[in-house]
Amino acid sequence: MSVTGRLDGTGALITGASSGIGEATAAQLASEGAVVALVARRVDRLEALEQRIREAGGRAVVLEADVTDKSAAESAVQSAVKALGRLDVVVNNAGVMLLGPVVDAPLEEWQRMVDLNLSGLLYVSHAALPHLLAAAEQQPRRVADLVNVSSVAGRVARAGSAVYNATKWGVNAFSEAIRQEVTGRHLRVGLIEPGAVATELASHNRPEVLATINQRFGSIERLQSEDIARSVLFMVTQPRHSAVNEILIRPTEQVG
Repeated sequence: MSVTGRLDGTGALITGASSGIGEATAAQLASEGAVVALVARRVDRLEALEQRIREAGGRAVVLEADVTDKSAAESAVQSAVKALGRLDVVVNNAGVMLLGPVVDAPLEEWQRMVDLNLSGLLYVSHAALPHLLAAAEQQPRRVADLVNVSSVAGRVARAGSAVYNATKWGVNAFSEAIRQEVTGRHLRVGLIEPGAVATELASHNRPEVLATINQRFGSIERLQSEDIARSVLFMVTQPRHSAVNEILIRPTEQVG
């Protein structure tokens, strides 16, 4: 990772930065000169990532927080602004995917997805918006970016994915509605919709559900976290007059 400077002078906050897409995105933005705030619950992983970023010539701060807690999410945003001095980019990446039939589903799985995929994203966005709008009026870029990581599941409903679908469709709807509110003030709102990615996301499912997931995707070459991170970077490094609002990215072999 070498700092090239397209995001010099900016501050970025990434949720779910302890692994997978969030970890890769934080490293990617830091490599372009952003000072990154790493937000997640697993502080040991955040500290390891901060060290790797620092050794590569970048800068990062570790912020341990559970964004499903409204106060914790707000505190994380305020701490990021205090540490970075500003907030130009927010990537709402934290999420969980717990699949399975609706009939006899464990309701705690549904609540967990609603709390993290929707409520956590809303808490962080609400707290960050004033700071993003302020950054959009300032040098060096005079534009800011709110990037929400959704899923193909935010477009295509499937049996066995009902509540995950519901949360990701909610992310998509929120992103488009807020985009219409703030785009005139040079705050861009982008939506990243990955297909199957080789992360630990699926591993949180019950064994019988995980077996079904592996049967569906086991034979295809899945995307890597770095593929999604590059999409985020592409989105947030566009010229001020250009807004990439949505990127749907799937493995070449994935049909649906």
